[in-house]
Amino acid sequence: MSVGLESSAAAAPLETVSLETVFAPVRSQTAFEETVDRLGTAIKLGLLVPGTRLPAERELCAKFGIARSTLRQALVALGQSGHLHATRGRGGGTFVADPQPPATPPTADVLAGWRGVCDERMVVEIGVAVLAAERAAPELLDALEELVVAIDGMLEDFSSYRQANVRWHIGLAEATRSPRLVTAMTVVQGAMTDLISYIAHPPEVLDSSNASHRRILASVRRHDEAAAAREMTEHLRATEHVLAGLLPKGVGA
Repeated sequence: MSVGLESSAAAAPLETVSLETVFAPVRSQTAFEETVDRLGTAIKLGLLVPGTRLPAERELCAKFGIARSTLRQALVALGQSGHLHATRGRGGGTFVADPQPPATPPTADVLAGWRGVCDERMVVEIGVAVLAAERAAPELLDALEELVVAIDGMLEDFSSYRQANVRWHIGLAEATRSPRLVTAMTVVQGAMTDLISYIAHPPEVLDSSNASHRRILASVRRHDEAAAAREMTEHLRATEHVLAGLLPKGVGA
């Protein structure tokens, strides 16, 4: 991989491009917090899978544009949270923990704000669909088609399904050729992962969602911006319905 990672998992078609976003420079004012956030989100989304060896500290510092002391502070924080672990000696380094720590139960505030998360996602993803229909290169769409086919075989394995689903949405953002939209998509996918992890995942629901991916791609391939926006809206509304039905009652009303 271009970022020098070692992983026990097979690389996804869009993984390298997505990881370039993960390891982009951070802002100096919040370098520590943003580094923790960037790595933690990448782990949560499956862009850095359990068992992955991170690049050397010197390389990470160069990619993030931060001091080694700042990086080490972030790595220690993620080690204390159980997301990373370090080993010494030959073959040592910093690795994504396997298994990952159990998810913290959602707070009442998180649950109460779930509709706001969905609203933000709606704004970002509809814009992505429209611009992808205008700008997407055929080879990127081919990769997304391959991912849709792969997802069909993951309906009984939600962890794999969710990681591939996230890569699909980030890949659609990459098709817009807008780094800002890729970043925005990564943020909303992270927020949605927080919510979706607390509900059941019947294979029928996952199958319906992937069928929606196919319809969105078909619209994008036709360069039909209106249809792409419409199909994406339906896709996102479907997720909202699932959340409304399966999240604990009495929240987000």
